[in-house]
Amino acid sequence: MSRMQSIKQSFRRLLPSRATDSSSSAPDTALSNKKKAAGIAAGVLILVVMVLGLYWSREPAAFDVQTVAAQRLQAIDANAGVVGATSTATLITAANTLLDKPGGFISNDVMPPGLYLDNIANWEFGVLVQVRDFSRAFRENFSRSQSQSTEDVDLNRAEPKFNFDNDSWLFPASESEYREAIGYLDSYFARINDPANEEAQFYARADNLASWLLNVESRLGSLSQRLSASVGQARANTDTAGDSAAAQSTPAAATMTVKTPWTQIDDVFYEARGATWALLHFLRAAQVDFEQILDDKNSQASVEQIIRELEASQRAVMFPVILNGSGFGIFANHSLTMANYVSRANAAISDLRDLLSQG
Repeated sequence: MSRMQSIKQSFRRLLPSRATDSSSSAPDTALSNKKKAAGIAAGVLILVVMVLGLYWSREPAAFDVQTVAAQRLQAIDANAGVVGATSTATLITAANTLLDKPGGFISNDVMPPGLYLDNIANWEFGVLVQVRDFSRAFRENFSRSQSQSTEDVDLNRAEPKFNFDNDSWLFPASESEYREAIGYLDSYFARINDPANEEAQFYARADNLASWLLNVESRLGSLSQRLSASVGQARANTDTAGDSAAAQSTPAAATMTVKTPWTQIDDVFYEARGATWALLHFLRAAQVDFEQILDDKNSQASVEQIIRELEASQRAVMFPVILNGSGFGIFANHSLTMANYVSRANAAISDLRDLLSQG
């Protein structure tokens, strides 16, 4: 019996210590549960950000320029549009697309997922450059009868607003400046479609169209060179070629090697995608507003060819990343493919300008 009593006493001594161990482990268990909950919440948040980033990275689809013009005319109770209505409505819609697409305007985002979505941000920049150039053409050419005429009051305000920095997050935000510019374009659109308003005009002339196309040609030429430099090229210096009296401020080597850094290859590609997306719509609109001019110059086929090349540049990319294989290697080079379409569109624009300049 004495042995049983000693065993019982030993068992009783153990009971308090076990209770103490259980009570001390309770805070550890609660802390562990909190850590697990925080880990799960962080994982869910990361997953949501990634899915949202994929959705925001989708490039907007093309729109029908005549449909958007008809919708805007209906909004101002206009039965039929005048010359310039389609081009103005297209410019407004392209600018609105930058602000109203999934994720909105993300080039100035300071929080994820917009913070790390550089592809769609470069797409936005490509579109924005073309919007700036087209709005400048409106202000300097399309709305003026001659070089000595007065600029339109709304276009005079809209064009500088579009040239505001695209990465300003606050005070003021880029979006607010672009919204104001669109508001001035809306006013111009209403005024040119008002029969009683003779001050607001859109002049569809061959020289006006050729002036804008000259700027487009320069932009596409630069994009083509930057795209082609994805594989590195040795280029002869032709900066002063064709003029024996030409001079430049700083001497340059006769031959130079040009190569786009690998970290910027996808940036240049998506900038080109945005630029060609915007140009595709602007040329379709110009085909409507300058129809009589193009028919007179027998140049409708040239415009159609440009549009076909720009449409080809918008084909879906069937790979999750932009490949940069060598020109004749086993892997594709998306930049060179895009450069091909851009160069061919650029050459067709040059031919179109020649046709427009003929008497």
